[in-house]
Amino acid sequence: MSTPLSVLPVIMAGGSGTRLWPLSRSGFPKQFLVLSGDDSLFQQATRRLMGLAAADIHVQAPLVVGNAEHRFMALEQLREIRVEPAAVVLEPSGRNTAPALTLAALAAEDTDPVLVVSPADQTVADGPAFTAALQQAVRAAAQGAIVILGVTPDRPETGYGYIRSTASASGPAQVAQFVEKPDLATAQRYLAEGCYTWNSGMFVLRASVWLQALAQFRPDIAAATRAAWAVRATDARFIRPGLAEFNAVPAESVDYAVMERCPGSAFDIRMVPLAAGWNDLGAWDAVWQATNRDAQGNSATGDVIQQDCRNTLVHATSRLVTTLGTADVVVVETPDAVLVADRERSQDVKKIVQRLQAEGRGEQNLHRKVHRPWGWYDSIDAGPRFQVKRIMVRPGASLSLQMHHHRAEHWIVVTGTAEVTCGERKILLTENQSTYIPLGEVHRLANPGKVDLEIIEVQSGSYLGEDDIVRFEDTYGRTS
Repeated sequence: MSTPLSVLPVIMAGGSGTRLWPLSRSGFPKQFLVLSGDDSLFQQATRRLMGLAAADIHVQAPLVVGNAEHRFMALEQLREIRVEPAAVVLEPSGRNTAPALTLAALAAEDTDPVLVVSPADQTVADGPAFTAALQQAVRAAAQGAIVILGVTPDRPETGYGYIRSTASASGPAQVAQFVEKPDLATAQRYLAEGCYTWNSGMFVLRASVWLQALAQFRPDIAAATRAAWAVRATDARFIRPGLAEFNAVPAESVDYAVMERCPGSAFDIRMVPLAAGWNDLGAWDAVWQATNRDAQGNSATGDVIQQDCRNTLVHATSRLVTTLGTADVVVVETPDAVLVADRERSQDVKKIVQRLQAEGRGEQNLHRKVHRPWGWYDSIDAGPRFQVKRIMVRPGASLSLQMHHHRAEHWIVVTGTAEVTCGERKILLTENQSTYIPLGEVHRLANPGKVDLEIIEVQSGSYLGEDDIVRFEDTYGRTS
């Protein structure tokens, strides 16, 4: 029996997803959102790639490439679906997808597996069709080809790049050309001609083939990324390329750096068609297209009542949202922000985010409910010199040993058991018990139990910002 092909799933989990604001924030981007079903987009992508195994295909533990800020979120979501990653490679800064893929290839260079590279923010309706297409791509890539998944178009879409390919007698179609996002008339012609597919952003190739192609077409990116990799640091499951070295890497996409240069070159680039209900959820209009809709074209998530509406998407997260007589509208409600937009202009939501950034507001960065490696906190009320938070700490987790210069804190246990360090004292508190942390006192909150710990924290003082914190010890390696 021949040795099975070794496949390394590579999940590209960077990006901020500004066009799905206010649900997506820079601190909680769209790939970690649950937009349908029970799994986040990141979890869905992981499950799909882990399902590629066959008699001739062995699937390794996945490699995640993402933003250092989201590292604990990625690990927690993998833990929820019981997947142990090979590693999480942390980009010190966003340099686009070509350097990100290069980091993954360098991590796998010694064994040279077939890399199956997928963004973390896509949906697929037909799992078996997806698996069959990826398995075909893996077998072609094992022979040295660069393979891209081309989505079979079902409409003249102007928001995607296209791939022109020609039939081949030796496996997947030969890629002849990559073309940019077309205007409507051109997209209609592409659909009629039948030799064009959408560029899915999913690639299958050996690690060595990517490194060779990058060295030929963009030696500057190849050399700079190798320099950052050479001085990498490793802690726990995280791999951290050199900060200064990675910041010097030119920012470029996989398509521009390599893929668009391959047709007509020495590199064999192929396309496997994908007809599996694919959607990249790049904006709220794409979410509307991917969700279940009623006979009038309306999509509703959460506590929603729609009356005499058509082609309207409503996503409610914390309260009842009602719409009356709307058409082609997007309404997205979160506890701290509401978006109402013309559905056809959903690509322009990023302009709202840009204005928030320009005005120094915080709603583009974090939700009211903020996720941390130990759990989460929800800022439920605030006023002059006080703030109230609901805090959840997972079993066995703890906050850092810390102190504050400008605020004192009152803690009331709602559920679970709290182990409280306050100065030299260490006490256990259970439901309905409370304690007081004086200003300037070194303290820590931990959950020694087997169920979630929830407390209400009341802060009082002259300054209540999250940057008023001095950490002395931290399980998660944070210094600020």
